[in-house]
Amino acid sequence: MADIADPKLAAAGEARIEWADAQMPVLRSLGERFAGERPLAGVKVGACLHVTSETANLVRTLRAGGAEVALCAPNPLSTQDDVAAALADDGVEVHAIRGEDMDAWAAHVVAVAAGEPQITLDDGADLVIALHAQGKPPRGGTEETTTGLVRLRRLEADGQLQCPIIAANEAFTERAFNDRHGTGQSALDGIVRATNLLLAGRTLVVIGYGWTGQGIALRAKGLGAQVVVCEVDPLRALEARMDGFEVMPALKAAERGDVFVTVTGAQDVLGPAHFERMKDGAVLANAGHFDVEIDVRGLAAVASAHREVRPLVEQYVVGERRLNLLAQGRLVNLSAAEGHPAAVMDVSFALLALSAVYLVRSAGELDQRVHQVPLTLEREVARLKLDSLGVEIDELTPEQARYLSSWDRLGR
Repeated sequence: MADIADPKLAAAGEARIEWADAQMPVLRSLGERFAGERPLAGVKVGACLHVTSETANLVRTLRAGGAEVALCAPNPLSTQDDVAAALADDGVEVHAIRGEDMDAWAAHVVAVAAGEPQITLDDGADLVIALHAQGKPPRGGTEETTTGLVRLRRLEADGQLQCPIIAANEAFTERAFNDRHGTGQSALDGIVRATNLLLAGRTLVVIGYGWTGQGIALRAKGLGAQVVVCEVDPLRALEARMDGFEVMPALKAAERGDVFVTVTGAQDVLGPAHFERMKDGAVLANAGHFDVEIDVRGLAAVASAHREVRPLVEQYVVGERRLNLLAQGRLVNLSAAEGHPAAVMDVSFALLALSAVYLVRSAGELDQRVHQVPLTLEREVARLKLDSLGVEIDELTPEQARYLSSWDRLGR
């Protein structure tokens, strides 16, 4: 069963999936191993992940391990319709159409939940929460986003979380690769594709200086932009300052910026008070998971006119100034570009695949709470990635290992 845009796009989607596969050697090696071991035989996996060529390769790896997989999207604009068609043609249950309205999107999440998956792979916690609402929580799940983990930890604090969750988003490999390198590059890719702006010489304001904000700021600086950072956390603000960026409140930055990128996980970090101060031609983009960081309703309320001036660029007239909102305030790297490069998702999805196997093998042993990714899994993925890059590293000698584990550093 599938609900997709056009089955005739399958051939184009297959070509896209094969292109990504060539850049995902770690996931490919896991697929070969899984095909022999079948660690997920008979397991129903429900995935609420961006339906991209990289995700398709994860789905195929899970199926090689014996899993039955159903897939929907966590964002109405993050589906690649040709990839969805290719997966459906391969027999995967896919419920995702690019540009679907919120009712259709919610129905697709419910459709995957209706299959009662035993393991969930989430990007925002929508699927696992839907299963909880139906009274049919899975055996366990993984979560890829900060926003999703906030929701799940709230469930845990309220005593409502009914399965173990692996916090994939908090793994070092996930943050360093996915957040810093992946979103750092792909968010700017989305902005440039949507606008064709030259970033060099412009002032780019990054609101939020976590791992993702750091990656965006660093790459914007490399492209010649003057970068301003806004933060609420004094530790992150100090870090941004020591990294060489200007740091100031968002209201002050509103008067300076040419391009604004929100990446906080919070709501309404850009609102009417900011819009009233912005320059003519300012560009507003969101790189956070949900479309709540830019107050789009507030923007519409203060605007006297509104029109689409380019695909995915809506222009709002505020006073005599034109403010340009990208991708309806949704995740710009997936709505206006193709998301993370395959080489980045190779690491992230290898971690998800191994986490799914870990959850199956640990059934009944893990508490119903949010767990960190086991360090053994992270190190396995990192080693596989280094091997694929032809990189060798040192190992501790037995004497060094003993020294580092001893409390008596003087007893030689």
